[in-house]
Amino acid sequence: MTATLPPLRLKKGEDRRLRHGHPWIYSNQIDTAATPLAGFEPGQLVRVHDARDMLIGIGYINPHSLITVRLLTRDTGTTVDAYLVAKRLRAALALRERMYDQPYYRLVFGESDGLPGLVIDRYGSTLVGQIATAGMEALRPLVEQAVAEVLAPENLVWRNTGGSRAMEKLPEYVEAGIGEVPGTIEAREGDLRFRIDFAHAQKTGWFYDQRGNRDLFARYGSGARVLDVFSYLGGWGLRAAATFAERVVCVDSSLPACEGIEANAALNDLSGKVDTLHADAFDALKALREDGEQFDVIVLDPPAFIKRRKDHAAGLVAYKRLNQQALRMLAPGGLLVTCSCSHHLPEPELMHVVHEATSRAGRNASVLARLQQGPDHPLHPAIVETAYLKGLVCAVA
Repeated sequence: MTATLPPLRLKKGEDRRLRHGHPWIYSNQIDTAATPLAGFEPGQLVRVHDARDMLIGIGYINPHSLITVRLLTRDTGTTVDAYLVAKRLRAALALRERMYDQPYYRLVFGESDGLPGLVIDRYGSTLVGQIATAGMEALRPLVEQAVAEVLAPENLVWRNTGGSRAMEKLPEYVEAGIGEVPGTIEAREGDLRFRIDFAHAQKTGWFYDQRGNRDLFARYGSGARVLDVFSYLGGWGLRAAATFAERVVCVDSSLPACEGIEANAALNDLSGKVDTLHADAFDALKALREDGEQFDVIVLDPPAFIKRRKDHAAGLVAYKRLNQQALRMLAPGGLLVTCSCSHHLPEPELMHVVHEATSRAGRNASVLARLQQGPDHPLHPAIVETAYLKGLVCAVA
């Protein structure tokens, strides 16, 4: 099969990053005189050659995307088929099963698991996947075949929505690849259960990347008043209520999310400790301060304020404003947990955000812990973008 794939040739010297482990090829690295991009279809498999016509590997191409090619294998004797996908799935599954004793985790994390453009989350017998690229969309039948072979799930649901698909010129849809689309799915963390209304779910349903960080919550003391901002379905807030909090206020701008928090609080016998506030986060922080509220722990886990490099300046202002507003309600000696999932905001800048916010508030902060995504979201050492989640646990005097 490899010999029948169309060749794509790189410019001189543009193979260095690939030979050092990076799997992406940008349009300006391609010798378009030798292999014009107009000759390729989005999602097509290609043989990647260097300028001397030496075969480097096999990948898929989208001539309309800035990341034009993503390598699938450097083994030039390998065929890209269901066997290869199943092999990568088995490796990903074996890694997760070593780390987790229950089948609730991110099973596939794109390039870090050798399956670029694909994420799959596991909720017991239901898998929820998301495809971000035209190349992986073309491989979807192979993925479904491999998933059926390796895991035999009751359901594999594709929740193919989001801005990355628009950049690849792909339509959005939600449909079952195996089984059916469920009305609800369930995630589990610690001793808690979180039911997720699939119709109103965000992304693939749950944010497993913060689970390890939420596990740290049990160390934060007892009898605390906790504010969980951008709560979604209460991951931070309900974990706090179950371990150390006396009272928790969960804030989210989505009414279905607030209803989900209340339902999950009841499911876990925590209703007496948890209140919800349906409001924009910035408006809620202002209103709570005006009401004289004060909290011992405040968690800020916002969506990405900086999705693209050009959004950096405006996003940085939003992070600063958010942290400054929170500090105005944090009790002396309280803890601020502040996070960012914007890979365009490196950790030193988040540290500076906290420094500037505390200085303006006349407070002093000590960083107790540095947070990152859990091991079911492994980092690819050649791709800085895979290290997207960072956070700080700060004691504030």
